[in-house]
Formats: sequence, C-alpha cells, structure tokens
Amino acid sequence: MTTRLSAGGAEITIDQENGCRVSGLRVDGIELLRQGPKYGAFPMVPWCGRTANGRFHDGAAVHQLPLNHPPHAIHGFARDAPWKTASATGTTAAFTYDLTDPWPYSGRVTQLFELGPDALTIRLGVETYQDSFPAQAGWHPWFNRVLTEGGEPARIGFDPAWQEERDEDHIPTGRRTDPKPGPWDDCFGMPYGVDVTLTWPGQLELKVTSPAEWVVVYDEQPEAVCVEPQSGPPNGLNTLPRLVTPVDPLEISTTWTWRRLG
Repeated sequence: MTTRLSAGGAEITIDQENGCRVSGLRVDGIELLRQGPKYGAFPMVPWCGRTANGRFHDGAAVHQLPLNHPPHAIHGFARDAPWKTASATGTTAAFTYDLTDPWPYSGRVTQLFELGPDALTIRLGVETYQDSFPAQAGWHPWFNRVLTEGGEPARIGFDPAWQEERDEDHIPTGRRTDPKPGPWDDCFGMPYGVDVTLTWPGQLELKVTSPAEWVVVYDEQPEAVCVEPQSGPPNGLNTLPRLVTPVDPLEISTTWTWRRLG
C-alpha cells in the first residue's frame, strides 16, 4: 500500500509498508530520488547512523541491538517495518510506528508529511508512555546524482562549523575538526540549523533545511547523493544521549525547498 500526495507540479509517493519512506519525489515529472526498495528517503529512528557494536548504555544498563550492519547496528528499525496510516488528504499525511522488541523500550513514532508546490516538510516525533529512554531521529534521502540523461551531476553546497572525526569503522572519535573536502561519508555540525543546497545546473536547486544541528553527507556512490539531517551524531545513543520522557518527546523536522533553473 502506498500514499500519494500532490501539489502543483510536485508529487510524492509514501510507501508505508516499507519503512514509511518517500519512495518517489517528482517535480514537473522528473524523479529526484534514487529508486529501489532500499532507497528513496527513509526515516532513521530510534537511532541514526551507526551505534558502535550495536551496544548502548542507559544508566547502568547496557543494551544489545541486532547487528544489521556488522559489526554495528545502523539507522534504526523503523525503515524496515510497516507503519500505520493515521490520516491522509491530498497534500498531507500522518503515520505511526510502535517501538517494540528488539528495542528495549515501548513508545510510538509519528511521521507527518506536508507537500506544497515547491516544498516538502516532514516531521518526526518519538514518544514514550512509560520509562524514559535515549533516542535519535532523522532522515536518509538518496537524491539522484543526475536527474536526466545527459544532465550535469548535482553540486553540494554547505558551510558546516565542524566535521566529526571518525575512525576506520565510521564511528566518531569525539574530536571535531575543520571540514575537509569530499567525497564524504561524514557527519558535520551546523549549530544554527542544517542548511545544505543541491544544485543540478540548468535544471533544479533543492535546499535541505532543519532545526537539527547535525547532518551526514554521503556522496561516495556514483548514483546518488545523501543529505541526512539528524538529531545527533552517529553513535549518539552513547555519546550524546537525548532522553525521551513522558513530558518531553523528541521532535525533529526537515523541509526540502526546490526551484526550477533555466
């Protein structure tokens, strides 16, 4: 089952059975997202990126997650699970996902979509009705590097305050460095909010913004470019835990705004 939203010349398809991911984003008939069941743009929740060796601490307790990207656990569970439809109109939709085993806490994730002719806003909320727990949330969009045959590849523009140094296993060391040239599979700090621009010369400009302070940029594959706003850095369940409590849910949003060029 999929849900389609449309506004002006923009259309998105949401595959709620496959991780509630945006499986397609078309602007004036041009597909912006890499196609395939593992791609599109999926939510990362209840953690983002890699959790080292699949283990995280919550006070004195140590929890072991399934190693879905050995030797680590990556990108959460929600991207592989069916979500429930809460509501849908022509331009908006809401979906829910219940946290359960193998996540050691119970809770609920809500994802909201709002589409306009030149922008898509997505929101994630993580709630607990019982014990508090650490969590992260964000998105992993796979944007096509080239939009049409013969078109120029996407150019990435952003001005991060720092880059998270990582080890050979892509786990941040805790040290912040000056941003280095790409190609990247790296986390960057943007303390005034994520602001990254993709430009396909002569075709389209797309800006990814978010109040979040971290973004992972991945451009090591020839087919796609990923710009991933998230609530904390990789392995953040251990290094920068953000507690979800009954009175303080985790909430995050991102807006993608585009304009035609030429």
